[in-house]
Amino acid sequence: MRKFNIRKVLDGLTAVSSSSSSASSSSQQQQSGNRESDVPETLQSEHFQLCKTVRHGFPYQPSALAFDPVQRILAIGTQTGALRLFGRPGVECYCQHDAETAVIQLQFLMNEGALVSALADDTLHLWNLRQKRPAILHSLKFNRERQRSTQKQTEKEVGIRLDKWITFCHLPFQSKWLYVGTERGNIHIVNVESFTLSGYVIMWNKAIELSSKSHPGPVVHISDNPMDEGKLLIGYESGIVVLWDLKSKKADYRYTHDEAIHSVAWHHEGKQFICSHSDGTLTIWNIKSPAKPLQTITPHGKQLKDGKKPEPCKPILKVEYKTARSGEPFIILSGGLSYDTVGRRPCLTVMHGKSTAVLEMDYSIVDFLTLCETPYPNDFQEPYAVVVLLEKDLVLIDLAQNGYPIFENPYPLNIHESPVTCCEYFADCPVDLIPALYSVGARQKRQGYSKKEWPISGGNWGLVTQSYPEIIITGHADGSIKFWDASAITLQVLYKLKTAKVFEKSRNKDDKPNTDIVDEDPYAIQIISWCPESRMLCIAGVSAHVIIYRFSKQEVTTEVIPMLEVRLLYEINDVESPDGEQAPPLPTPGTGSNPQSIAPQSHPSTSSSSSDGLRDNVPCLKIKSSPLKQSAGYQIELVIQLVWVSGEPPQQITSLAVNSAYGLVVFGNCNGIAMVDYLQKTVLLNLGTIELYGSNDPYRREPRSPRKSRQPSGAGLCDINEGTTVPEDRCKSPTSGNYKTTGSGSPNNSDDDDKKMNNFIEKVKTKGRKFSKMVANDIAKMSRKLSLPTELKPDLDVRDNSFSRSRSSSVTSIDKESREAISALHFCETFTRKADTSLSPCVWVGTTLGTVLVIVLNLPPGGEQRLIQPVIVSPSGTILRLKGAILRMAFLDTTGSIVPPAYEPWREHNVSEDKDEKDKLKKRRPVSVSPSSSSQEISENQYAVICSEKQAKVISLPSQNCIHKQNITETSFVLRGDIVALSNSSCLACFCANGHIMTFSLPSLRPLLDVYYLPLTNMRIARTFCFTNNGQALYLVSPTEIQRITYSQETCENLQEMLGELFTPVETPEAPNRGFFKGLFGGGAQSLDREELFGESASGKASRSLAQHIPGPGGIEGVKGSASGVIGELARARIALDERGQKLGELDERTAAMLGSAESFSKHAHELMMKCKDKKWYHI
Repeated sequence: MRKFNIRKVLDGLTAVSSSSSSASSSSQQQQSGNRESDVPETLQSEHFQLCKTVRHGFPYQPSALAFDPVQRILAIGTQTGALRLFGRPGVECYCQHDAETAVIQLQFLMNEGALVSALADDTLHLWNLRQKRPAILHSLKFNRERQRSTQKQTEKEVGIRLDKWITFCHLPFQSKWLYVGTERGNIHIVNVESFTLSGYVIMWNKAIELSSKSHPGPVVHISDNPMDEGKLLIGYESGIVVLWDLKSKKADYRYTHDEAIHSVAWHHEGKQFICSHSDGTLTIWNIKSPAKPLQTITPHGKQLKDGKKPEPCKPILKVEYKTARSGEPFIILSGGLSYDTVGRRPCLTVMHGKSTAVLEMDYSIVDFLTLCETPYPNDFQEPYAVVVLLEKDLVLIDLAQNGYPIFENPYPLNIHESPVTCCEYFADCPVDLIPALYSVGARQKRQGYSKKEWPISGGNWGLVTQSYPEIIITGHADGSIKFWDASAITLQVLYKLKTAKVFEKSRNKDDKPNTDIVDEDPYAIQIISWCPESRMLCIAGVSAHVIIYRFSKQEVTTEVIPMLEVRLLYEINDVESPDGEQAPPLPTPGTGSNPQSIAPQSHPSTSSSSSDGLRDNVPCLKIKSSPLKQSAGYQIELVIQLVWVSGEPPQQITSLAVNSAYGLVVFGNCNGIAMVDYLQKTVLLNLGTIELYGSNDPYRREPRSPRKSRQPSGAGLCDINEGTTVPEDRCKSPTSGNYKTTGSGSPNNSDDDDKKMNNFIEKVKTKGRKFSKMVANDIAKMSRKLSLPTELKPDLDVRDNSFSRSRSSSVTSIDKESREAISALHFCETFTRKADTSLSPCVWVGTTLGTVLVIVLNLPPGGEQRLIQPVIVSPSGTILRLKGAILRMAFLDTTGSIVPPAYEPWREHNVSEDKDEKDKLKKRRPVSVSPSSSSQEISENQYAVICSEKQAKVISLPSQNCIHKQNITETSFVLRGDIVALSNSSCLACFCANGHIMTFSLPSLRPLLDVYYLPLTNMRIARTFCFTNNGQALYLVSPTEIQRITYSQETCENLQEMLGELFTPVETPEAPNRGFFKGLFGGGAQSLDREELFGESASGKASRSLAQHIPGPGGIEGVKGSASGVIGELARARIALDERGQKLGELDERTAAMLGSAESFSKHAHELMMKCKDKKWYHI
């Protein structure tokens, strides 16, 4: 109590004299320093470490596809060199090649836990999948190749040939020799164990006829005959197919067609193969009849009369030929549509017997694979599904059910269903929140999926070491919002909300929304404000609209959608004023009055025009006038729209906050700030930014009364009777009305002064309108760059104007005011003034010029009184200054814990309540502060943490002394700053435009982490980067993918256990039974000793200039480079043991089985011997 009295005396002395003020200030700082030293700070630098955790979403720009039928793992490569591996739902992995070049093909070493990737930069890579984070074991870089020939004439003709690209790879099942086809038409062979080239090369000029003078083109297909591994089928782009005998090193047959070839597929018996061509035809060939195809099919061609050839179609890009024991074979192909099908979507065609099914896709087909029961190519494949990789989706089709339904995709691959425009991340949410969202989201699921389980089921889940719930919310360009369960490094969609359904959609091109803010996507989400405890949701859209939602488990029908229209526009005076008179002063801060009360409009307002014919009082979007059926989930509480004012469109909203305990929502833009009571459906505050300063404006700007058409403010500047709906009264300026009654005493309402004022207004009218339009267009462009989807706009440089806010002294006051937007808002209960002795509800407002202002809220009692009595809003006069635009504000108690904003616990609003419950609600005033606030005495203070683009400050309250300051960056600026909880403490986490991620302790702002992570390459990262509690963060790394990272040392240490395992020991299926007669007469599959054929002893060494071997970080060679002596030998032995462990295990099992069989045989032999021991040979 003694300390409290001293502080009151010092605050009193501050108001008396400046000398006393300086003395009290030093005393307060000393006391604050003493109190600050008592705040425990447990976070140290060793608690922080930055690393990537997982990546969610669809692989951006996919280019290759592969599947391991034994391990049941799917791999997708992209044009940026990324690899995404998928197992059972929840088992995913992301890898990245060092060279960010396109992945052109992927090949699994089936059931070996390895993958070969071929890149467009002429490199091959071998990935080890037996570890949780796959690593490259070997790499092979192809160099320029000099074609060799034994014939001098051929050598002169060929000259120096360059293998530009690897075009096709083929790895036979259970083989270690990889066939690599090149653009020059040559085929090289690589040993995948040592990743070295064999000396065996198939030259293109030997594969084709010597009499042919034309080059056959790149290799587009390589495969061995299913029944004879010594026969290799080579397809060239020009239309030539060669059956190559590997032993004799010559071509057995050559098949020539007029049309270019895109793909080739074998029948499992090895007697026929099928080719797809560029004219939309399929040709089926018998291997012993090279003269002409056995059959030619045009799946989508129109059959003409008189035996003419069908009309040519689009190329068939890929075909697969799969057989089944019972029934006709499947021919599955992509492309081949007729040219007259303009505008038709891409299709996958399934031909089964006489039936042909054409399955339309939403996006272009990149690749597809048929999933079969057996990995052996010489057996009936028994296809059961087709996995189709689309440009922006992954589809699995069930071939076993009629109609070919698709499987329900369990992976979170639809993040980009509509482009993501904003993102928020919440960790340690209430435990009942995820089940509640899942229960309402389960009703939204589509029907008609296949009833079978998801066939990609490989791998095992990791251990769950994080027990707290995590939720990610994404806002999209079509106005939709998705809630995701992000707990334990997984991602699953919970619930989807469509905000656009409240608006009327234009049915024709002429009926466009009345907005100049955006050219398209008028419903795009720009800002999300969500209270997890109360489940209140508030969103701001690019069309200057705000929608407030309540969560309900009951379905309701809203007859009339409640709405409010707000005229938020502010102008400033020029330097001159009429007759040299200054504008009358604003009322002193702290003098509150009744708020504005406006009956909510039941229907959208109609278009109106001002006196000069400009568009006026028109919202950008039209709200539906018909009843709206709202399903269980988030339901509309109120719609707020900014309207056009005298031909000027409303500016986009730059900041938003909602509070369920107060029943208020506040938002602002570059013009000013507005506050709405969503319980009473009234506007409480509508002010220009400089009106918040009052007489304390540091830029000495002279506010001019807004246009008469502007909506009155509720900041205590005028009194309007409840229920007033006269348009003339609603449109009067609150300040002008106030000046007439409470001016400085001069007869401001005289006719002469009115004439002078009107003349002055007419004089500057044209000039002011031109300047306002220029400013509005400039701000609209800035907001458009920040809010629209990145795909629709070009990438921006770091030095973009939207981020470079000038601090030059040459900037005029007009320019400064026009740029001062509301950039941060925060509801709290704290000390609003220096003399305060108790906590008060208030709103802290941050601007782009680095100013923090405080608005006091006087709330009526709870219950029914809250719905009747008005909320009184008044500026407190408190002004704080920082360098750079304000980004985030939060409050700490004396223990250093974050003080959360007050909230009302969620309850169901759409059910009838008992009388007792109603009485409880009347008495209840829902607030929630920090855990220690219940015992917090009035003498104890709070700390305000404010983060701007350039610096951070910790302000002691109520003294308002800056006890700590940290300049975060001088050469760059902060894009995102969040005050988060970590390890029972708190810290400030920042992401800068120069790519650095930094954390600071609180309240001392001591630097704890400063790591260069990634530069700001485009606006997508700046728009979506966010931190949350427990050391988690995320951002949109591509238009389709979310990258999650952690800056917590504890999470990094547990990450290895949390990750799933891709490779699991699975026994390889038995080879198909050859049968007695096939084995007797040689009708079965013919094996080939490839080691004898391709090994160094038989084919020699390949030229060293042809390819360069590069040891990978995960391979034995990588260990050689980092270790030596005994340690290196032990490391190499350990890796070799890991790679051979499974094979040794299988060998042990077989040895044990053989031992058991031998013992059984010995026992039976002994019994037979004992039985026949005393018998003669003729008795047996």
